[in-house]
Amino acid sequence: MNLSLTLSFRPTEPSLFHWKSFSPIKYPQKQHVPIFHQPKLDPRRTQFRVTAKRPSPIEGLSEEMSAMASQNLDHAPARRRVRSAFVDVHKQLDHCLFKIDHVGIRTEEWYGRNSKGMQIFCKSWLPKLDVQIKGALCFCHGYGSTCTFFFEGIAKRIAASGYAVYAVDYPGFGLSEGLHGYIPNFDELVDDVNEQFTNIKGRPEVKGLPFFIMGESMGGAVTLKIHLKEPSKWDGVILVAPMCKIAEDVMPPAIVLKLLALMSEVLPQAKLFPQKDMAGLSYRDPRKRKTAGYNVISYKDHMRSRTAVELLKATSDIETQLDKVSGPLLILHGAADKVTDPLVSQLLYEKASSKDKTLKLYQDGYHCILQGEPDDRIFTALDDIVTWLDFRCSPN
Repeated sequence: MNLSLTLSFRPTEPSLFHWKSFSPIKYPQKQHVPIFHQPKLDPRRTQFRVTAKRPSPIEGLSEEMSAMASQNLDHAPARRRVRSAFVDVHKQLDHCLFKIDHVGIRTEEWYGRNSKGMQIFCKSWLPKLDVQIKGALCFCHGYGSTCTFFFEGIAKRIAASGYAVYAVDYPGFGLSEGLHGYIPNFDELVDDVNEQFTNIKGRPEVKGLPFFIMGESMGGAVTLKIHLKEPSKWDGVILVAPMCKIAEDVMPPAIVLKLLALMSEVLPQAKLFPQKDMAGLSYRDPRKRKTAGYNVISYKDHMRSRTAVELLKATSDIETQLDKVSGPLLILHGAADKVTDPLVSQLLYEKASSKDKTLKLYQDGYHCILQGEPDDRIFTALDDIVTWLDFRCSPN
C-alpha cells in the first residue's frame, strides 16, 4: 500500500491532488534543526571547551578496520585512504541500496578545482551505452553525508531509468580537500558547488538536455541557494527533507546568537557544539541505522563554531526568499521527521511561486526516506522521483 500524501499544483495537466485517510501535518510537532543542537547557555558564566567526540565503534569490524575508521580524518588524504580501505566492506553490506547491481551503468570519478585551487571530488553515473539519456540530475548531499556510500545506489537506480546523475563532495566533506566538517562561508560553498555543476553542463553526453538539481537535508539549502541565484538555469528542483527554516522553538535567543558569532570569529574551527546522535532520528529501520555507521568518511564530530553560525545564516536567508522559488518543484518528506520539520516543507510548498509544484509526505517516514526506511518505501520514493522527472522530460 502506498502510504503517502501528495499535494500537487500544475495547471496544464490533470490534477494529481489527492488525500489519503490520514493527515501527517494536522498536529503541531516539535522538531529539531538538522545537526544543530541548541545548548542552554548563561553568557555570563559560560566556559567554552574545545573537544573532540570519540568515534563510536562499528559493529562487526575487525580491530584493524576499526582503527582505520577511528583515525583523524581532518584532512582529505586520510579520508581518501579510509574510503579505499572500505571498498570491499561496503560491497558486503546488507542494505537494498548496496544490492542494486544495474549492469552497464557507467561511472566516472574525478577531481575538479574551485576558485581557490582546492580539489573537489566529482562523480557521475550514466545509463547503459544503448540507452538514450533523457536529462541530467545534479545532487547536493547533507551535512552528515557524502556523495558516495548510500548515494551510489540511489544514483544507479536513477541512471538505470535513463538519466545522467552527477554529484560532488563539498570542500571539507567526503573526498574533497578542506578541513573536515568546516564551512567557513556557506555562500562560498554554494558557489563552489555551482561552479562544478556549470562545468558538468558542458559535458558532451548531456549538452542541450534538461538539467535538474536535487538536494537532501542541508543539501536542500545548497540546492535552494543555487536555484535562487540562477533560477532560469535549471529545469526543475527536487528537495528531500530540506533544511530551509529554523523552527522558532529551537532558535537561539538574540544574546546567544551574538555570542555564537563572536566565538566563530575567535575560534572558527573549534568543535564547540555537541549534537545528538542523529542516527536514531534519521533511520527508521534499525538495521539500516547500523549500516549508516559504515560511511566512515562522513562528518560525525561536534559541530565547528563557524559552521554552526553559517548554517543559521543560510537558513535565515532562505526563509525570507521562499516565495522566490519559481521553477518546477518536487518536495519529498517523511511525515514523522524530527530532524527537519515537514511543516516547513509544507510552508515552502505554499509560498513557492512555482506554477508546477508537488509535495509528497510519507506516513511514518523519518528523515532519511531514501536510505533509512523499509525497502519498499525507499523504492517507492525513488520511483516517485523518476516519475516526476519522466513527466518533465517527455517530448509532449
